[in-house]
Amino acid sequence: MNPTEMTATELVAAYTNQELSPVEATTAVLDRIDDVDETLGAFCYLDRDSALEQARASESRWHAGYPQGLLDGVPVSIKDIFLTSGWPTLRGSRAVDPNQSWTEDSPVAARLRSDGMIFVGKTTTPELAWKAVTDNPLTGITRNPIDPHLTAGGSSGGAAAAVAAGMGPCAVGTDGGGSVRIPAAFCGIVGFKPTHGRIPMFPASPFGPLAHAGPMTRTVEDAALLMDILSLPDYRDPTSQAPPQATYRGEFNREVTGIHVAYSRDLGYASVDSEVSQIVEEVVSSIDNAGLEVTAEDPGFSDPLEAFETMWSSGAATLLDKMPGAADTVEPGLKQVWRQGKRHTAVEYLQARDVAAQVGIAMGAFHERHNVLLTPTVGIPPFEAGYDVPPNSGLDRWPQWATLSYPFNLTQQPAISIPVGSTTAGLPVGLQIVGPRHSDDLVLAVARFVEWLLA
Repeated sequence: MNPTEMTATELVAAYTNQELSPVEATTAVLDRIDDVDETLGAFCYLDRDSALEQARASESRWHAGYPQGLLDGVPVSIKDIFLTSGWPTLRGSRAVDPNQSWTEDSPVAARLRSDGMIFVGKTTTPELAWKAVTDNPLTGITRNPIDPHLTAGGSSGGAAAAVAAGMGPCAVGTDGGGSVRIPAAFCGIVGFKPTHGRIPMFPASPFGPLAHAGPMTRTVEDAALLMDILSLPDYRDPTSQAPPQATYRGEFNREVTGIHVAYSRDLGYASVDSEVSQIVEEVVSSIDNAGLEVTAEDPGFSDPLEAFETMWSSGAATLLDKMPGAADTVEPGLKQVWRQGKRHTAVEYLQARDVAAQVGIAMGAFHERHNVLLTPTVGIPPFEAGYDVPPNSGLDRWPQWATLSYPFNLTQQPAISIPVGSTTAGLPVGLQIVGPRHSDDLVLAVARFVEWLLA
């Protein structure tokens, strides 16, 4: 099998059986990047020499029979938001000085490195990860591997495009309003946002309690393995949680038939494309027939858009106020969010936090009746690249079309997107599975059940 078409789990099995080496797999991934990324624009930084050096070291460990970790020798890309020692972290912005010492690993990079994974490069982000599509002043537009005329989504669009296009089997992104799940849905891969603090982050995100890190893969099993690598606490993140009591790789395949599942087409207020809705509802019907007890029920909260935008813009303003020269360099849309954030008072911010808490309480009560909630991941298929909102939609801000994802950043719950079908135009559709806080293992197990059901 072509190494660029293999999952992380398959690569490790091939290394174990000596059917493939980390050098061969890494070389294939690097060649694939050379072949397709000029069109897609998923990477903002590549380091072929370093990747091959890491691969040779991994190959030696495998030959000696002592792999360093669960995914030793598996190529991985890192979103250009995470500090990575030896590589610049420019966050898609001309306001970040590239001429500085890059000597520290973020918790994500440190965990991946200690596991022996092969760093091939950094993937693109919109400037400072501020929106749900991926383009920035440094590298331009990131495009969808399904159709390069369309957006890959964002803000982890580079990561999603890389995984979907065979430029490495897995990646790690960030999600402050849907930024792992949206591009996963648009590109037809798995994207998991775990409970807030499950994967530690440093430096702290300016978007504060909205921000999560999460794996982006082709299978739920690979996501579970990455969760085992990434889910250890780090003293640099005071919100990071204690180590999990069980492994995700041991729990993702457990029995889930008989659990209570709710399905909401639109959370009671969102606009959802009819074809997206039809595809998801057919899958939900199959889930019900396969042994999960599905009930159609909305969670019962109203659209928390205003609270989300207050917290989001306040975070952007807090960051940009500290960046010299940002006023002269950041893109117009981000500058508008900056101005909006500067107008908010501390009282307004805390009022928005209170709205988030109330939505969280409502979801907590909802999960007393239903183990998980199913929704479409995004209410629309991917749209034309180069736009923040679908052209001719009448919308003017990205959260207006991301209405199914950002509520679960406000509540800090685990949520995953898995591919469940395609439109008549061949565009991917994602199913979102949401669980109570700290039920990351359950969300992965339900996702694996649906993945198996659709296989």
